[in-house]
Amino acid sequence: MPETGTSGTAKGETAQGGGGRNAEAVSKFVESFAAQLVEAGMQRMSARVFAALLSSDEGAMTSAELGEQLRISPAAVSGAVRYLAQQHLVSREREPGSRRERYRVHSDQWYEAVTSREAVLKRWEASLREGVTSLGPGTPAGRRMAETLAFFEFLDGELVALMQRWRAHRDRTFGP
Repeated sequence: MPETGTSGTAKGETAQGGGGRNAEAVSKFVESFAAQLVEAGMQRMSARVFAALLSSDEGAMTSAELGEQLRISPAAVSGAVRYLAQQHLVSREREPGSRRERYRVHSDQWYEAVTSREAVLKRWEASLREGVTSLGPGTPAGRRMAETLAFFEFLDGELVALMQRWRAHRDRTFGP
């Protein structure tokens, strides 16, 4: 990752940047995509950090690099990364010979994030089964709970097949 100056443009890089990157356009993308992630329910700072990592050529940045690019504090980076790691959207790795951590997005981060939801769905299904039993399957609330349970069971089964189809499509499109 190139060292950046106070303007957010890499030192020695013009507005078009090395490799044809336009630093201003990248910054606009990061903020725009982050805003869309926030609308979908992600925390604002986490969305900004994720978009910055996703748009970096290496797919990895240190806390200092993220802080400088996004103009946020180390504490804000730390909190955002903690949330993103819990959601399986980023991973932490140590720089060899250093105590510094780099935060990385992987090409399969969406796959990992979706498939990690299986455990959550299973817990919801168990709770909903208990709810159906507690409320009584013949009551209006019990029927509503049973329909919700059926939806999550259906979704769980479909996700497995969908992820298998995705892996095959990804291999055809991008190689194994």
